[in-house]
Formats: sequence, structure tokens, C-alpha cells
Amino acid sequence: MFQGLGDPARLIVGQTGDKKTLDNIRKDLYLDQPKWKQFVFYLNDVSPICIHHKTTIQQKQFKGFFIGGDTKVGIKVPYLRQSYQTKKNVSAVLMEALPGTLLLAITAMLFATIIGVLLGVLAAVKKGTWMDTSAVFASIAGISAPSFFMAIIIAYLFGVVLHPYTGLNLTGSWFDIDEVTGEKYLTLKNLILPAFTLGIRPLAIITQLTRSSMLDVLNQDYIRTAYAKGLNKRTVIFKHALRNALNPVITAITGWFAELLAGAFFVEYIFGWKGIGKITVDALEKLDYPVVMGAVLLSACIFILINMLADVLYKIVDPRMKG
Repeated sequence: MFQGLGDPARLIVGQTGDKKTLDNIRKDLYLDQPKWKQFVFYLNDVSPICIHHKTTIQQKQFKGFFIGGDTKVGIKVPYLRQSYQTKKNVSAVLMEALPGTLLLAITAMLFATIIGVLLGVLAAVKKGTWMDTSAVFASIAGISAPSFFMAIIIAYLFGVVLHPYTGLNLTGSWFDIDEVTGEKYLTLKNLILPAFTLGIRPLAIITQLTRSSMLDVLNQDYIRTAYAKGLNKRTVIFKHALRNALNPVITAITGWFAELLAGAFFVEYIFGWKGIGKITVDALEKLDYPVVMGAVLLSACIFILINMLADVLYKIVDPRMKG
């Protein structure tokens, strides 16, 4: 599909490359092979279990354990190939960007989780009051607003119009580079706007889930028993009710965290945040397909790992699931 949008060999050498150079690059990238073979070769590169010729292993500097003669079978670190633009290994490009995406996603999720759970509990406890109505209305508005639209509004409002008061920049990453020494230094101030923007939708969903789950739990017999025993309201709500209401919330938190890691493309791009989303959009613009494919695979792995983590968290939060 990617190759239908452009010739990778031509992208690498440019428009002035001669035929011999193009043929050598096509051979090196397996582009001279049928499409089904190219797909099999790519799977062989990205798979931990592989079969490669010893010269290929030496040329591409695979890291792993191999046995055999000229054709070797082995276990290796997945090889995502090289960027067409920078000639760097895709894995190195992604690892440089991953800390920025992790920092942004974790901050956004912490903001969404803490504020969302508290608002959901407040709305459930104050059901039918203006607090409940306001929380529900705000959560519906948050769910309805697309991230890219909110990013543009928030960036313009706080980064341009109110910049003299907020001191927040329209764009910027989690580090800046000293012009004299060339060293990187943290600038976490730039994290505020993208993290707030990215956290709006999960905050809205977590608020609604917490509210509906709390309303179900607060009507259970054991809650009435806890009140009858003389426990104060705060203990009943946060120790007994909230803990039993958290299962659907954990599902939302883990699911949204995986999505934030994998899908913060527009937010990172609009705020100039150096993360996987931004380098993927940049790679798409430059038709740097190995970087795009590597980012998709990394995002898929992250999504799977986080959903596995959710199963562990269920058992920790809800003792009924340990059996």
C-alpha cells in the first residue's frame, strides 16, 4: 500500500539518481522481488525468530543469538529497517521520541484520572444538584470535542492571546537545547498545554463512568450496612464504595492510556511536541515509510501490553476477581 504512493528507491536517491544506483537500492530493499516475498522478508526482519544469511546478519548488525552455517536461524532484536530520510535505524528514531510521548501521555492520564474520579464521585454523591448537572454537561462537552480542534483553540487562546499572562508557548517540547553548550535541559512548562488538551476527552469519560458506577454501588446493601455501623460518610464513599466502583474506570484508564500513547498525533504535531506522533506525521509527509510502519508496530505492542496490565490491576483493586 505504501509503495503505491511512491518509489522508495527514488525517495532515497532523489530525482538525479542513476539507474545503477536505483537498481542496487531496490535489491537491498527487496523491491526487485514480488510483493508477497517483500512482505515475508519484512516479517522475517521484524520477527524475533528469524532465518538470515550470515552476510545479511553482518551487514545489518543484528543483535541476537544465531546458529547454523551460511544460512542461520536465530533469536534477535526486531529489526525495523532504516529511515529513508536520515539513514538511522527506525528503532533508534522511535526510542528517541518515546520518552516525550510517555511523559505527555502519563501527565495527561494522571490529570484526567485524578480530576475525573473526583468529579465523578462528587456528581454521584450530589446527585440532582447543580454540581451533578455541571459535571455531566462538562463531560458531554469534553467527549464531543475532537482533540485536534481543542488543540488549536487551546494553543491559540493560552499560547497567543493570553501569552503575556500565562507565559506559555504555542509550541515546544519537553527539552530545549542550550545555544552555547549544545546540552539539553528540561522545560516542563511546555508540557502544560498539550497534556491538558490530551487529557480532556479521557477526563470526560472517566467522570461519567465513575459517576454511573458510584450510583450503582451506593444503592447496594453493604453501603447501607456500613452507614448503620456508624462509619463516617468519607470512609464509606472512598474506602468501600469507590473501591468497588473502580473496575469500569480502570478499563477506561488503561484503554485511554494506550490510546494516548498511540494516538497523540495531532496534539503532538500542533504543539510541536517531540514524540512518536510528531515524527510519524513528519514521516508521512516525507513518505518515510519504515518510520511509519515501525511507529504503528510499536503502538500496537504498547496497546497490547497495557491491556494485559489492566487484568493485573483488576485483581489488585477488586479482591473478588482473585479467584
